[in-house]
Amino acid sequence: VQLQASGGGLVQAGDSLRLSCAASGRIYSSGVVAWFRQAPGKEREFVALIRWGSGITYYEDSVRGRFTISRAKSENTLYLQMNSLKPDDAAVYYCAAGAQYGTAPHLYDVWGQGTQVTVSS
Repeated sequence: VQLQASGGGLVQAGDSLRLSCAASGRIYSSGVVAWFRQAPGKEREFVALIRWGSGITYYEDSVRGRFTISRAKSENTLYLQMNSLKPDDAAVYYCAAGAQYGTAPHLYDVWGQGTQVTVSS
């Protein structure tokens, strides 16, 4: 499978943005897809994940209640709806796919190319 992320941009604090990640190839029901982000000078960090088949989700504490991860199985697409954006949310956002449920980047073996999210205060 290959992943293509899109939807990033420049927004103001408090605005919303929706990221998309189109997958080419099959994602198995047991598979997990996730969003990570990486700000300049920082390590890549987990944002949210969803199990492809069941739709079970899990969020990093700082985005829970503001971000929503979802997937459209028929379109083979992953989404991240981001509301109430803060300057601290600014980063390159990556989508990733893997076979194991977890928040560590090494669990994911397929990565999209990243999309830049910039939040002005």
